[in-house]
Amino acid sequence: MLILLPPSETKKVATTGQAFEMNELSFPELSAARHRVLEELQEISRHPEALKLLGVGASLEEEVRRNLELHEASAAPAYEIYNGVLYDALSMSSLGPKAKQRVVSSVVVVSALWGAVGFGDRIPAYRLSMGTKLGRIGNLSSYWRSEMKESMDRRAEGQLIIDCRSSSYAAAWKAPLEQTVSIGVKQRHDGKLKVITHAAKLTRGELVRELATSRRKEPTTPKELLALVKTVWPDSTLEPASAKAEHKIHIVLPAAE
Repeated sequence: MLILLPPSETKKVATTGQAFEMNELSFPELSAARHRVLEELQEISRHPEALKLLGVGASLEEEVRRNLELHEASAAPAYEIYNGVLYDALSMSSLGPKAKQRVVSSVVVVSALWGAVGFGDRIPAYRLSMGTKLGRIGNLSSYWRSEMKESMDRRAEGQLIIDCRSSSYAAAWKAPLEQTVSIGVKQRHDGKLKVITHAAKLTRGELVRELATSRRKEPTTPKELLALVKTVWPDSTLEPASAKAEHKIHIVLPAAE
């Protein structure tokens, strides 16, 4: 099982611990590509128009300035650095040792800075989004699509891929359609099912937690994954893969009151 997550825009700053080591990250063959992005990010973060170039507002100036100190900043496991709705719903700190290990071994976060990073890899907090056109590198999703294809293809071999990424991060690696299940979220309003976005991140976090804590056998097929999903969200459905699209599970939340 391979679970693909997007990073959070906001990140928790590690206050203790040593700096990260590039060669200790998962997928060490991506080190050169990561160095290039990191150097370009730091150069742009020094620029007088850094906020504009990185597409962020004045309130994030401190986060952009933090990009200049990534080699010296304290690092912590990725699951402690990334936060926000999805990660709060997953709540790694409340999992038992076996469940936590299951998540760490299964989750890969697709990242604008690192390309792909293991959930237990030690990283610092940083500010960079996949939608950014980064200086001489340009479009980051295009850059990483070419740089990490071989690494991610190897990691995904023989695995059921559960794709919880947003569209910009999904563009950085095209997962094999027959092996992949993307997760959508719907809710019934006035008798009609409607796609919702405001609760999608929370629901995906709850799904990853369910995968970690369930006593059922780890799913190896889309149908087995649907069976697990339906133990929590019984009205959920599976849309089979086509020649152009992956399998899709539509989690159906209880009707809005």
